[in-house]
Amino acid sequence: MVTSPELDRGGILRESATAARHLARICFKTGPPTHTGVELEWTVHDAADPARPVDVARLRTALGRHCPVTLDHTSPATPLGHGGTVTLEPGGQLEISTLPRPSVAALIRATEAEIAEVTALLTVAGLVLGRSGIDPHRRPRPVLETPRYRAMRGAFDQRGPAGRTMMYSTAGLQICLDAGDVGQVASRWAAAHAIGPPLLAAFASADRHAGRRTGWASARMAAWLDIDPPRTRPVWSPRRADEDPTDAWVRYVLAAPLLCLRRHGPDWTPPPGVTFADWLDGALPRPPTTDDLDYHVSTLFPPVRPRGYLELRYLDAQPGRDWVLPLAVLAALFADPGTVRAAYSIGAPVAHRWSAAARRGLADPAVAAAAAALLDLALTALPGLDLPAALHDEVQRGVRRRLATAERGAR
Repeated sequence: MVTSPELDRGGILRESATAARHLARICFKTGPPTHTGVELEWTVHDAADPARPVDVARLRTALGRHCPVTLDHTSPATPLGHGGTVTLEPGGQLEISTLPRPSVAALIRATEAEIAEVTALLTVAGLVLGRSGIDPHRRPRPVLETPRYRAMRGAFDQRGPAGRTMMYSTAGLQICLDAGDVGQVASRWAAAHAIGPPLLAAFASADRHAGRRTGWASARMAAWLDIDPPRTRPVWSPRRADEDPTDAWVRYVLAAPLLCLRRHGPDWTPPPGVTFADWLDGALPRPPTTDDLDYHVSTLFPPVRPRGYLELRYLDAQPGRDWVLPLAVLAALFADPGTVRAAYSIGAPVAHRWSAAARRGLADPAVAAAAAALLDLALTALPGLDLPAALHDEVQRGVRRRLATAERGAR
């Protein structure tokens, strides 16, 4: 195998214990939980005809100096006005990744400004951002091609069409929370998973795809659950609730098959079925490096992913300003250890119901009851976020609307 120094950065790994120590250093950064971040994805549409395909050239022109290098390798990829970055997913979905902020209000203000900045660029090009977690108008089609994306498509195609749906048609909302102090990590990790199904249901926005109803409240999550379980299933489960978070993550990472193997040229297809643990055991011509391990981690997509902080990946993209609502709900639920414990207690009985929440949403009575209790708890904790009065009232009204829907589903 021909490799380059760029692909060989980092120390060589020759045993699983060394890999485990490396993962342990980077997966959960402990300290007081003070920062919150958000990553927003949208499908992108022609303003006059949302079913019309949007090509690479049009996106490149619209984004200008903010264009990611995956779309134009000559782009300066200039950050947005408040430090956030623009990236594109393989179906042309646009993502803004904000800088984390110690204040939820400051995070919302900065994110609003960056959304407005991108929206203005798209408007000039006759483009608009989508309003749901899956493309309601178009069938899946590739827009951005890279060796990584070709390898992903090849791997996912072996299981069926869900991979292409996920890659080319879905858009999510990711909330990023600090892992917390050493004594808080396990409880925050468990709560982040346990409340996933009810909050997925409460904020599901992906029931229509390619011009038809899908039969799922969140067809976006349905695609994720179907593509490749060793890299998309939850790391934590009620059956192993007491497992140390770092141990669980190490086991998950090493057992996952390689999705792509970086090399010169356009073909990054790995040998079939080779896990990272296999690579450590000598399955490939050269030993892996810490850089290879870090890259492998970037190809794992569980509903909650530890990246030093906790990246909660289970929410659908929201219409308009509604992204503020789940951000505020999660920030409120995780603002205090007591609220974290209460949220876990509410979510634990339905923590395994990912598929039911994705399919039925708040039509599932058990999931709806948990969602209602979590939203009520969040409303109680909301004053602790110290939001400006107008923003507090806006969030409160929006969450109460979701609460009323959840309460109807729970009856």
